[in-house]
Amino acid sequence: MGTEGSTMLEPVWRGLPPIDAPGVSGSASCSLPARFDAVKGARRFTGATLEQWELPELFDEVALVVSELVTNALRHAVPGVRPDSPPGAEPETQVRLHLMRWHSRLVCAVRDPSEKSPVAGEADLSEESGRGLCLVESFTDDWGWHRLAGTLRGKVVWALFLLPRTR
Repeated sequence: MGTEGSTMLEPVWRGLPPIDAPGVSGSASCSLPARFDAVKGARRFTGATLEQWELPELFDEVALVVSELVTNALRHAVPGVRPDSPPGAEPETQVRLHLMRWHSRLVCAVRDPSEKSPVAGEADLSEESGRGLCLVESFTDDWGWHRLAGTLRGKVVWALFLLPRTR
């Protein structure tokens, strides 16, 4: 887990609504193992980052969105991940979480190895899953995705939060 420079984040920015890239006031990124307990680590990383950026009041909404994006990446984009996989038995492919802060915006982006489009499910009331992207849409100001370009393989699914004007 660590902070990255702006050149490493360039593939993540592509496809986002126009944002002043040089105006980034913070960015943090972490690799997540290809197992479902990585969601807990992603939430912890998100909480610590928001605390560092003095935005702890956003934790509930941002952590929910991060949880959904990471879970979707593990469930649909990383082959061989199972809920009961013990540590060390996961595939080598990892998911990467990026958090970026501007003066007025916060972006969560999850990079995974699949180039398949995310699809919002239409789960009926008795189903336990299938509502993740609907939750992402309802808790964020915008979201989207794009395939990585050049020699990079996979995609990035991002979610944007507008920050309160008082900051």
